[in-house]
Amino acid sequence: MARIALPHDAKAGPTKPEVRSVTVGKLGLDEQDHFVEVGCCTGAVTIEAAADAGRVTAIERKPERLDAARKNLAANGVDGVELIEGEAPEALPDDADALFLGGSRNYEEVLDHAAETGVDRVVMNVSRLEVAGDAVRAFRERGLYDEVVQMQVSTGYELAGATSFDSENPVYVISGGAA
Repeated sequence: MARIALPHDAKAGPTKPEVRSVTVGKLGLDEQDHFVEVGCCTGAVTIEAAADAGRVTAIERKPERLDAARKNLAANGVDGVELIEGEAPEALPDDADALFLGGSRNYEEVLDHAAETGVDRVVMNVSRLEVAGDAVRAFRERGLYDEVVQMQVSTGYELAGATSFDSENPVYVISGGAA
């Protein structure tokens, strides 16, 4: 994946590049797909997904985050993304092929919507262990569960003329979709 620019802050960290790569890979997007991101924040995942999906919708409930996403999309030359200020699941379209949940707010209702509307691919990233366990159960209960991957990313930096590593918190990437 090419590096993307995120010059506009949304007061919440964007999904790290390595996690985005796995997330978008699990979604398996192509030009026929309608991709929907719930909680787009900085727009980082939306920007990555827009390179592959034919249609992209990004939903964010906080206006300042939606504005940051809009600016970051422009900074990366990404246009044609439908940006919706709203709350999921109410703001969700009924025709998504692939869905990404970047946060855990209302995720059970979003998963209900995904199961009811037959979303082929659903990915949710979670950073808290207890939420990850609950989310895996929620995916299973709705017949959406395929797998969970725990990622631990460390980034190198120079220390006394050599390379050391700073570790990021682990992220659980839960994936599946309607059968």
